[in-house]
Amino acid sequence: MQHNANPNVVAIIPARYHSNRFEGKPLAEIMGKPMVQRVYERAASVELLSRVAVATDDERIADCVRAFGGEVVMTRNDHVSGTDRLAEAAELLNIGEEDVVVNIQGDQPMFDRQVVRQVAQPLIDDPALPMATLIYKIIRETEINDPNHVKTVFDRNGMALYFSRSPIPFQRNPDEPVPPTYYKHLGFYAYRKGFLLTFVGLPEGEWERFEKLEQLRALEFGYRIKVVLTEHDSVEVDTPRDLQRVEELLRG
Repeated sequence: MQHNANPNVVAIIPARYHSNRFEGKPLAEIMGKPMVQRVYERAASVELLSRVAVATDDERIADCVRAFGGEVVMTRNDHVSGTDRLAEAAELLNIGEEDVVVNIQGDQPMFDRQVVRQVAQPLIDDPALPMATLIYKIIRETEINDPNHVKTVFDRNGMALYFSRSPIPFQRNPDEPVPPTYYKHLGFYAYRKGFLLTFVGLPEGEWERFEKLEQLRALEFGYRIKVVLTEHDSVEVDTPRDLQRVEELLRG
């Protein structure tokens, strides 16, 4: 078991073919390349990462990844959540217990490379920390009340207290001269491999069931989540229209 040496940092990109809002999303082309390839190549160019793999349950995605020379791991197709798929993939890839697994969303083809180090560094620095994630200061006011943008509050040490689809904190006095600062959660996670297996073994939490946010399970069972404030927002592709936005941004 390695304690003195720095842990390896491995990125896993979960990619599902079936999506309610956008069927076959990972294979959608962005300027001639499938989205999963754009995400993979961007991750592969991050020096901190010792390995990058796509975790999927679909042969079409697996074939696509093999075709561009990427590493792919086939996972079961009955996983309830992306974290369950991540844990199975981490086991199949024989990642060390102390190593750090970074979950890179397969629908963020333009993520800033710096965010990988930002989310992994707390676990490299503190061997006792089980997981970390990224947050971003909300600038667009429409996101405050949008349940698709998850808000978070945290303590003075940067440990998450709660995540919610509601605006938190709630501003009781509307005449308050300075409104609260809202932070949204970005879907980048880093886990200690050993904790990842513990996490998926826990039963569903009560807050998680209502909010439909699985990171609440960790908090409910008393595990710490370090939140790292990043200056890099990330464009998610949820619909075919988002693809156009990404193409426009890539063209600059």
